[in-house]
Amino acid sequence: MTSDLNADLHCHSVVSDGTLTPEALAERARANGVELWALTDHDEVGGQHRARAAAGALGLPYLTGVEISVTFAGTTVHIVGLGFDPDQPQLLQGLSATRGGREARAREMAEGLATVGIHGAYEGALKYVGNPELISRTHFARHLVDSGVCSDTQEVFRRFLIDGRPGFVPHRWAKLGDAVRWIVEAGGTAVIAHPGRYKFTPNEEYALFTEFIAHGGRGVEVITGSHTAADFVKYADMAVEFGLLASRGSDFHSPAESHIDLGKLPPLPARLTPVWSALSERVLQPS
Repeated sequence: MTSDLNADLHCHSVVSDGTLTPEALAERARANGVELWALTDHDEVGGQHRARAAAGALGLPYLTGVEISVTFAGTTVHIVGLGFDPDQPQLLQGLSATRGGREARAREMAEGLATVGIHGAYEGALKYVGNPELISRTHFARHLVDSGVCSDTQEVFRRFLIDGRPGFVPHRWAKLGDAVRWIVEAGGTAVIAHPGRYKFTPNEEYALFTEFIAHGGRGVEVITGSHTAADFVKYADMAVEFGLLASRGSDFHSPAESHIDLGKLPPLPARLTPVWSALSERVLQPS
């Protein structure tokens, strides 16, 4: 499997904060020419068996996936896991503990929104949640758009849900080392998701990469939906500098909300070693 493979190894279903089922995502990936797919729901592997079955039925090679929320340098960072055993007990326990703080955080967010006259936001957000344990800012954003408070989800985040706004509540996620360990001990490969989103200083970013590698992390997303062309170049260079495998994924959530569709990203630069080259034995081939 070469670097120009149309692999999409980052997307979300209704099991976390996407709007499509695992089955619909598999169909969309196949229709868009994806040649290797992974479903990476937030802090949850409940959709993995469905995604694998759907991919297999469509003749689409599949890698198990998850996106774990961690706190690093006071910032929420996401670590994607690929090619692991989704039934491994320690992984399941760790993900359950990570999900546990979401409800309390969501209720605090609703209280903050109520102070600016937006009432009933928690109950409203719940209507968009497939799994109540995974209620998130995205669900609040969809509720505020559909109730007419804002015109789109980007406006919701800008006005209400980012740091310094009335609905923002920080959350203490898993530790970086724990998340990487859960993935590795379940037989998978850990990847830093969309590093261009975190707005770290150069020193903080260097610390993230070095600590991630020290814990056993092996990859970084270079080509992803929220990266600019300049980010593609920067993180390709960093993948080479740190000896990391390169990953590619749209971070697709919804046909109405996502900037990039499944399978529509540019290819990885040929000079990089794709993460799927190290996971060839973990790829679930259609039977």
